[in-house]
Order: sequence, then structure tokens, then C-alpha cells
Amino acid sequence: MAGGQRVAIVTGGARGIGAATARRLAADGLAVAVVDIEESTTEETVAAIGADGGRALGVGADVSDRSQVEAAVERVAAELGPPVVLVNNAGVLRDNLLFKMTDTDWDTVMGVHLRGAFLFSQAAQKHMVDQKWGRIVNLSSTSALGNRGQANYAAAKAGLQGFTKTLAIELGPFGVTVNAVAPGFIVTDMTAATAARMKVDFEDLQKHATAEIPVRRVGRPEDVAHTISFLASEGAGFVSGQVVYVAGGPRD
Repeated sequence: MAGGQRVAIVTGGARGIGAATARRLAADGLAVAVVDIEESTTEETVAAIGADGGRALGVGADVSDRSQVEAAVERVAAELGPPVVLVNNAGVLRDNLLFKMTDTDWDTVMGVHLRGAFLFSQAAQKHMVDQKWGRIVNLSSTSALGNRGQANYAAAKAGLQGFTKTLAIELGPFGVTVNAVAPGFIVTDMTAATAARMKVDFEDLQKHATAEIPVRRVGRPEDVAHTISFLASEGAGFVSGQVVYVAGGPRD
């Protein structure tokens, strides 16, 4: 590690929650690898971190492809240092009602969310075990509790909670904590796309969501980034196997 600086990997780091998380972890003093499907899309996040005085590296990788994931992690280790913080944030939507959902809709969502988290966690944990310190944070969602039109996404996000709890048990003895963050309604390009699919005005959707959320506002990517920052910190060493709902109110 350069000067003892810890290194983080954030998948899906080009925009939205991933970009906010990458910037927050950089502000916390970590060097950050910003991973997305196309390396060129990471440039804005990498530049923002650099402008704030941080160290960042943009990496292109398909999170569902083992060879690309392993190459990405080794590149990070070579150029930034051994990654000891991993945020599995990469995600896609292929929403549809069950009777209209295709095999591709199902497989694509499972591949990015579940297989991607599996592959990156498997590749990165070696470095964490070697360092005897690590933090993995997986992005779940309130959709894990069920959401119309999202059988694939809900199943993947619920699956990530079981994955999180199992990794916490397996990796705990090696100084590695594993937790999940489950956002509620967050204003991102992804939720805007959902509104468009539903043929609902995005501002109207936000107003409706605000009325349903106890704190009476919608979430921002930074809200999620703050919670991830805590879970990735030294101070969160006794918190593991947890699912934290960042949703402006209680969820089961």
C-alpha cells in the first residue's frame, strides 16, 4: 500500500450511488478504483477525485465475466495497491411482470448483481486475507422485500443479503467484515429510467415517494455513500453480516 494508504474498489462507479461512494471513500483518505463496464465512463468520477486531491484509477470490466474481474483486481493491486475495501454496487434493471419476463431479463440481472458480487468478492478477498483486514459492502435494495415488476431484481437483491451473511461468517476470522446496504428511493439515473418505463413524470414520482417516506424526502446518492463510508471504516470492525436499510424509515 502506497504510504499505508488503503485501497478500495467500487463497481458501477461511473455514476449514481457508485460515483458518490467512490468520491466519499476518496475523501476518507482511500485510493479508489472506479470500475464500470466501459473504462471511458469512469473518467468523470476519477477526475473529480483527482481534483479533490485524491488518488483514483478507472478500470473497465464486465462484472459477470471471471477473466475480466480477475484482471481488474490484479490491475488495481499493481497500480494502486492491494484492495482491502470492496463495494459491490454494479447493477442493472430489466423490469417486467413475471409473465412477460424473458430468460435474458432474468440472467442479465442475476449475472451483474449476484455473479458480479461473487466474482469480485472472491478475487478481492485474497488481498484482504493477506492484509488481515478488509471490508466488503454489498448493495441490496428495499426491493428485496418484494416489488411489482422486479421478480429478477428482488430475487438478486434478496440473494445478496444471504451472500452477505455467509461471507461475514466465512471471512470474519481473517479480519474482514461483510455488510449490505439496502437503499430505498434514491434519485439516480436508474430511478429516472424506472419512472420513464412506468410512463410517470419523474418529479411526480419523487413527490409520491416523499409522501410515503417518514423523513419526508427522497434519498440522494450521498445518503448511501455516508453509510458505506461508516461500514468501510476502522470503527465498524464489530459490525458484520448486517443489512442496513437506508430508506428514510424502518423496513423489515
